[in-house]
Amino acid sequence: MAAIAFLIATASVSAVPAATVRVAFDARQIGASAATGFADRATARPVTADDPVRIASLSKFVVALGVMRMVEANTLGLDQDVSGYLGWALRNPSYPGVPITLRMLLSHTSSLRDDADYVIPLGQTIRARLADPRAWDGGHRPGSWFRYTNLNFTVVASVMESASGARFDALMARLVFAPLKLDACFNWTTCSDAKVARAVVLYATDGSVRRDNLAGKRPSCAVTPDLPCDLSGYVPGTNGALFSPQGGARMSARDLARIGQMMLRRGESFLKPASLALLARPQWVFDGNNGDTEGGFYCSYGLAVQTLATHVRPDCHDDLFGDGVPRIGHAGEAYGLRSGLWIDSKRGTGVAFFATGVADDAAKGGSAFTIVEEHLARMK
Repeated sequence: MAAIAFLIATASVSAVPAATVRVAFDARQIGASAATGFADRATARPVTADDPVRIASLSKFVVALGVMRMVEANTLGLDQDVSGYLGWALRNPSYPGVPITLRMLLSHTSSLRDDADYVIPLGQTIRARLADPRAWDGGHRPGSWFRYTNLNFTVVASVMESASGARFDALMARLVFAPLKLDACFNWTTCSDAKVARAVVLYATDGSVRRDNLAGKRPSCAVTPDLPCDLSGYVPGTNGALFSPQGGARMSARDLARIGQMMLRRGESFLKPASLALLARPQWVFDGNNGDTEGGFYCSYGLAVQTLATHVRPDCHDDLFGDGVPRIGHAGEAYGLRSGLWIDSKRGTGVAFFATGVADDAAKGGSAFTIVEEHLARMK
């Protein structure tokens, strides 16, 4: 109960999360875990470290693991023009001569932006969405500017589908979840019935449901449909947005910790050490005039991997743990959830956590992160 007690002492009761889970780990074992609150308030089911939750943008890091598996298999190339995979020319209309690559998409330097929306319903295509001029930053050449953009990952998923011929949710199960022996999924499609029954409901601060009130049953439609919801005619590669690659992974804190352990063990038989190093290597570092840091939250970014405590500039506020130690991983925020997976490679330790029922405008701590995230990161 330490997390809730702390928050009650430092904020109003309305700011207390619906649930918090934290799991610490090192390369050899998963250590102490702490869980407070309810996975489902309607049934008073307590949350546990094994309950799956929509991890939000932490999903991007999981997607990058799948991309690197395809790169190692020579199915994808990080620096190839993705037009060749998609079967049509993907170009910023202001820079028609500049190819866009997976490296740009994964590092948020592609010049795409979310103004045209990244939710693309069943029956529509990503090609049509990207024909909307609002999807593009006309003032910055691809590769030159960082802008955190969910739409990048709908393109990544479309590329993965086009190159493999497989639907994104099934592809991620084969590439990532099955090899790591994780009962995890995107949009609930490949999780077991037992895992679905343990879903964590996402709440607003007023107690209303925002996502995943499943009542123990798999959703009747796993995508945003143009009703009826019939996926039988879907052509892989035409709409990678369907299974929410930008934020729709459902995983438990313990699942995330096991991914962290794989990284601390240098990839084991899952990825080559060089591939892991490439994921974490910064592709963009803030220099004061080369991107949008969102208030100092992003200052160093690799292939869907953040680096914390960069100290590159005084206007960077990315020291979540407050100790100045560099860590790699990713944060997540959506529908009242905050999540994180953070790894201290030098010390060989890490932590995975999430909180639900957090206000969208929750108070910040001493960093660009919220008080809730800081407390979960720094717990002993």
